[in-house]
Amino acid sequence: RTLFCELCFVIVTCWMARQAPLSCPGHTRPVVYLHYSALTPEGASCFISACKDGKPMLRKGDTGDWIGTFEGHKGAVWGACLNKNATMAATGAADFTAKLWDALSGSEKNTFNHKHIVKAVDFSQDGLKLLTGCNDRVVRVFDVSSSQILHTLEGHSSAIKCAVWSRDENQIISCAEENSIKVWDIRSSSVVKTLDFDAAITSVELSQDASTLTLAHGKTVSCLDAESYHTLETFPMPAVIYSASLHPTKSCFVVGGEDFKIYKFDYQEKQELESYKGHFGPVHCVRYSPDGEVYVSGSEDGTVRLWLNTVGKNYGLWKNPNDTAANSTTLTT
Repeated sequence: RTLFCELCFVIVTCWMARQAPLSCPGHTRPVVYLHYSALTPEGASCFISACKDGKPMLRKGDTGDWIGTFEGHKGAVWGACLNKNATMAATGAADFTAKLWDALSGSEKNTFNHKHIVKAVDFSQDGLKLLTGCNDRVVRVFDVSSSQILHTLEGHSSAIKCAVWSRDENQIISCAEENSIKVWDIRSSSVVKTLDFDAAITSVELSQDASTLTLAHGKTVSCLDAESYHTLETFPMPAVIYSASLHPTKSCFVVGGEDFKIYKFDYQEKQELESYKGHFGPVHCVRYSPDGEVYVSGSEDGTVRLWLNTVGKNYGLWKNPNDTAANSTTLTT
């Protein structure tokens, strides 16, 4: 009888375990980009959201709780990032500026004027340099402390959509409204490699250990070696994908795109593990937390949602009422 009760409990628990995303209110227009900091020594992290309402927000990485709003842009914010320890933030916007912020106080530290809309921003690994990608087809590198332009990278034939630092501190990866990415060497301000794809690149993510680049392009996700830029894996997708994010252990990845859904895939088996339709508009961005316990999504519907990577696990604000330990006394009769 005890064994039967335990079996019934397991079945009921599995049946009741379901994905229950946390919704983060605050934005009033489409959320177009998300970026996590690294983990602190205490195991905490933060993430920043870029939104067309012009008010990027900082939130706790495990719960999505609001920390603050960076106010100062006069147009839609298209790009946002944090340095590793979440002491500084950077944003790029439709007001032709990129801004540097003190992430602890929320105060504006500097403004970098551009000639057109700034779509991408990213801190170097050491946090000393900031790159920007602009609709004028130029990638610029600024010194964070002096605000001086260190490098100007010209060569794209259309507006830049994504730009990130590579594994090599002297290299930058950028993509525009073209079916390719460019790898730049900032020492010579020249393109050292161009990689062509079957569709325009809509997102580029460097893995947390800086070993893998994850790209979304059309109905495909590709993973590249971040040193050689050789293709490691290619995954066909069920819909047009706008964003992809690789789990820190590289065991799985999540994607979001035009069909409003979030998909999770096994990296080795290339099989769909889960899919959820929690948004009411296309999903513009997905990102894994640095501990891999949650992933966050931003959508055309103006919401940010946090999803539990292991459904049913006790983590952050997610509490499983059917936890085996908590209910162990009810299993014996």
